[in-house]
Amino acid sequence: MLFNELNLIEPILRALNTEGYTTPTPIQEQSIPMLLEGRDLLGCAQTGTGKTAAFAIPILQLLHERKQAGSTNRGIKALILTPTRELAIQINESFAAYGRHLNLKHLVIFGGVSQQPQTNALRNGVDILIATPGRLLDLIEQRYINLSQLEILVLDEADRMLDMGFIHDVKKIITKVPAKRQTLFFSATMPTEIAKLSSTILTNPAKVEVTPVSSTAETIQQAMYFVEKENKKHLLLHILKDKAIQSALVFTRTKHGADKVVKDLVRAGIGAEAIHGNKSQNARQRALTNFKTGHTRVLVATDIAARGIDVDNLSHVINFELPNVPETYVHRIGRTGRAGASGIAFSFCDMEEKEFLRDIQKLISVSVPIVTDHPYAMSDTSLSTYKTLPQKPVQRHRQNTERRSFRGGDSRRYAGNNSSGRNN
Repeated sequence: MLFNELNLIEPILRALNTEGYTTPTPIQEQSIPMLLEGRDLLGCAQTGTGKTAAFAIPILQLLHERKQAGSTNRGIKALILTPTRELAIQINESFAAYGRHLNLKHLVIFGGVSQQPQTNALRNGVDILIATPGRLLDLIEQRYINLSQLEILVLDEADRMLDMGFIHDVKKIITKVPAKRQTLFFSATMPTEIAKLSSTILTNPAKVEVTPVSSTAETIQQAMYFVEKENKKHLLLHILKDKAIQSALVFTRTKHGADKVVKDLVRAGIGAEAIHGNKSQNARQRALTNFKTGHTRVLVATDIAARGIDVDNLSHVINFELPNVPETYVHRIGRTGRAGASGIAFSFCDMEEKEFLRDIQKLISVSVPIVTDHPYAMSDTSLSTYKTLPQKPVQRHRQNTERRSFRGGDSRRYAGNNSSGRNN
């Protein structure tokens, strides 16, 4: 199926063509027709499946058609709630890209920056608002925002909002919107509290599930390195000696850990920057831009970036530290291997992290191959359910992946293949 078979209006099709998209991803193909009918939707799909386009495209079309039909609604018509600043910014970029030929105003608001430019823009009128929960509640309480005219509500990355402690804020916001509305609910995983929340805010929803809950993309080759904690920095430098790794996104559990890894890399002559909650918004955006444009080879991030970083053709994700929440592993490695492209995820596991590794394996139902042929191998790799993998096949896979990427392939056919087209 092609986008021009989904009953989309010409201005949106023209914008998609400009982006280079002709073929919808499965979640887009299934969701767009139902959303254009005005139905509520419960979407369960892992990161990298093109969820942003799945809701942004029909929202733009519905609001445009209502305006053309003479709607007198001058308030905020659509609200997209999302957990992180980075994700909010990227969703806003998607609305800008797909709605470039439509007369609809969109605005992104988040905390950590001055609210004055945001409140100034709100005074000029907004059709579509993309927001993080905290700043949104602040501006509602200050009476800069009124949601009484809202027609469409989107909760994106609902499970991540639960992880970050935003669920109570989300519930407060829901009390501020009309009961009669179209509601879209997206989550990569469906823990009990999220399932309960969805049941209270959705009305007879259509359901879309394009991949098993908490699965990892088959296009991502995973590999595990057992290494003592004190040798992790040496192993990282050893791996990055491979010039074929042009860019790598490295995850740590703490902000301090991220800064320490950056210092070690820079000291070794490797361009690296950190992105985490203690960085100003400008510093975070600058680091992300430098990484996307290739000026910085390595971006070191905490889990604030696990679903908010969207980088074209990112070949490698490295878990310097394993996450203590197994679902986070899925989100982290989902930064690569997106929209059908290939990717590689390396993970370091020390003695104390073996329990995290067992939880991850149980969640994803995959036995991650162990790389034993490296200079900092830990003597005790006793996880009986794991098989071993020599290092050379990983290198061959990486080289093959890069050759396919260099030729270009057909990845541009999918909406959700650059920073303005996908968000997860």
